[in-house]
This record gives sequence, C-alpha cells and structure tokens, in this order.
Amino acid sequence: MRRGRVWPRTALAAVRLAFQQLSCGPAPLALDCRGLPGMPQRPVVLAELRVLLLDEGMPRRVRDAVWRVLVTNAREEGPVWRLAVVGLALPGLRRVVTVYAASWRGDAGDRDAELLAGFLERLESVDVDQPRIVGRLLDAAERAVKAAMQRAIDQAAESAVRQDEARLAVGVRPPGSMPPQRPWDHPDWVLTRAVAAGVIGEEEWTLIARTRLEGCSLQSVAALLGVGPGLAATWRRRAELQLVAAIRSGELDFMLLVAPRRLDRLTAARASVQARRHRDHNSAAPAFAAAAPAAS
Repeated sequence: MRRGRVWPRTALAAVRLAFQQLSCGPAPLALDCRGLPGMPQRPVVLAELRVLLLDEGMPRRVRDAVWRVLVTNAREEGPVWRLAVVGLALPGLRRVVTVYAASWRGDAGDRDAELLAGFLERLESVDVDQPRIVGRLLDAAERAVKAAMQRAIDQAAESAVRQDEARLAVGVRPPGSMPPQRPWDHPDWVLTRAVAAGVIGEEEWTLIARTRLEGCSLQSVAALLGVGPGLAATWRRRAELQLVAAIRSGELDFMLLVAPRRLDRLTAARASVQARRHRDHNSAAPAFAAAAPAAS
C-alpha cells in the first residue's frame, strides 16, 4: 500500500520543506543581485543566496544591502517572498529554538508558531535603513518566545493563587469547645494564617509556598517577584525564622481569614516587594548620610 506524504510536525519544519521546493525545480526562485556591490552580478537562487549570507567573511554592509532588498520584496511581492525570507533566516531561527528547547514546557509546535509570529510581525515594521536587519528580525522572534514563556508562568502562578484564595476561612474556631490544635497542621493553612496575622508578607508567602511546597526553583520565583535570587533567599530565611517563632508561641493556632477583594495574591506580592524596596531605600539614606564625612 502506498503511503501518503507526511505533513511536517512544526511550522519550522514546514518552512524548511517549502524553502527546498522554492530553491529547486526547473524555475527556482532567485534574487536579482545585479547592482548590489559585493554580490554576484546576476540572479542568485535561494539555496546559493543562503550560503552566501551565512559566510562569515561577508561584510556587514553587503549583508544589510541584500536583506534590504529581501525585506522590500517580502512587503511588496507577497507570500512567496515572505516565505523565502523566513527560509533564508532559518539557521538563525533554529539557534533561537536550541537556546529555549530545554526551558520550553509546552508543545514544540506552539513554540515555533510564536517564533514565526514574532519574526513576521517585525518583518512588516523593521527599519531597513538601519544596520543589522536580520539580527533585529531574529531578536523579535526570540522576544516572542520569551513573552510566551512568561505568559505561561504567570498563568500557572495565577491559577495556583486562585486555588489558594478559594479558601475563605482556614483554622477558624467554631462555637463551643474543640480539641487542641495538632502539631501537624497543613503547611498551606499555617502560611495563610501567618499572612493574615501579619507575621509574614505576601512576597514571603509566595517565596515559601512556591519553593518549599511546590518545588519551584528560587531563581524562577525571584524572577516572578522581580528581585534577585540572593535577596529572595535572605527574605525567605528571615520569614521562616519568624514563622517558627510564631508557631511556637501559639500565635497562628487560630486566625479568621477573609478573601482579598480584587487584588490577587501574586499582584499583592509584587506590590509588597515594591513597598519593601522603598522602605529599605528610605532607611538606608539616613545611615549613609551619617556615615559620610563632613565637607571641609
């Protein structure tokens, strides 16, 4: 039985196949390089053109001149030349994929789609009179992948926050008598009561819950909050010491909790980080002024 043609699994694989078809056959697509200094003064087919553009010995001004014509063709001549431009940039696009292959958590097809969308969107607006044309196109493709990764991180964090905030009351003492609080209380409840009691802040809740209970790396949570890993580690250690003292004193045995109105926990954590930085800056200023030598 004859097998049908297998469709490419990702957008980049489809571009590679289409570029091969444009480059081969009895009438391959070619760029007229007559009048372009440093290039063969004849039409150059796409396959040969890509080899020339990848040559490290090609002067940057020559490469930019070629890409200036390519971008103009893509804008004015339609889909065939847009496909040709993407195919010519395919080696650079593959390098971006290699950089983010390990950290991308979704489907590879989604990653390639984000990559190409960023590239093609920038293709319509890139200034061809400025140098490094193809480099700026590849930068836009990389930014699109990074933005998609950040959206996925934010969505996962906000989903976890919504689950946490669904608990309207935790550790509330009911009417009448009840058995003593057990020492193996659930960690989520302890952390939530600690925030309500003012023992720790929202940013410290995020650091402890994400790294200790959910297995996230300190680096990723620090990036989510917009601080460095070293500072995040210091904040987490201080908060854990405050938690230990509050638990031992019985301060967190019972605490009535109310759900935040509209400010979700991640937003509150980020706001708390900004406020904390402001406090640290204000407290450091008088000490610096006092330590500074008097002007003679």
